[in-house]
Amino acid sequence: MTIPFYVPPEQAMRDKANYARSGISRGRSCVVLKYADGILMVAPNPSTTLRKISELYDRIAFAAVGRYNEYENLRRAGVTYADITGYQYDRHDVTARSIANWYAQTLGEIFTQNIKPFEVEIVVAEVGQHADGDQIFRITFDGSVTDEPGFVAFGGQADQVSAALKDRYSEGMSLAQAFAAALAALSAPGKGDGEAGGAARSDITASQLEVAVLDRIRTHRTFRRIRAASLERLIAEARSHGATQQAPENS
Repeated sequence: MTIPFYVPPEQAMRDKANYARSGISRGRSCVVLKYADGILMVAPNPSTTLRKISELYDRIAFAAVGRYNEYENLRRAGVTYADITGYQYDRHDVTARSIANWYAQTLGEIFTQNIKPFEVEIVVAEVGQHADGDQIFRITFDGSVTDEPGFVAFGGQADQVSAALKDRYSEGMSLAQAFAAALAALSAPGKGDGEAGGAARSDITASQLEVAVLDRIRTHRTFRRIRAASLERLIAEARSHGATQQAPENS
């Protein structure tokens, strides 16, 4: 008679969590932060076809890190959920909060019921008519969801990126200022150029980044990607802003 192998539930949960965290940490951190006219999303991503940042609905966007096929399935399911909800009820009933709760329930069920958890961490953001209506929700691999007040860094070395971003973030920043803060924070871990007051990396190019915004000024569909010449200009402004921060007050 074969005796079944027994693993205490708490040990199984810890093993799953460690497995998921290990997979997520191998990627690069992404950041999402509020600025004066909306919400900015920045992700290191050299691919021109595989997206980490996408539109979910009129005023709602999605960003993810981890295993691509898993978060792409979640993105597609989120779009379907939003479309069905808007069709059955009203477009105003589709909110970042409801989508985040749906993702939390889905990931929580996968984490507890499946042998292998999803190696993903996602953010759902919604831009309001006014700044106080902006919302950013972070959903982790086990279904935990948190409401982030102004900015969030997730994936990779998120703790270090978040600490660097905290030193630079302030409410009401312009898009250029917010991008400069995001770029400097993303370059902080282990590179020596992300110390407080430091400039953004000088070697980064537009082809290495995926950048998008939820632009409050736009009507109906607020999601807009920033790329090509527009992104090059934004990088140049970020470098200029970082250099200004580094310059001494009195020469």
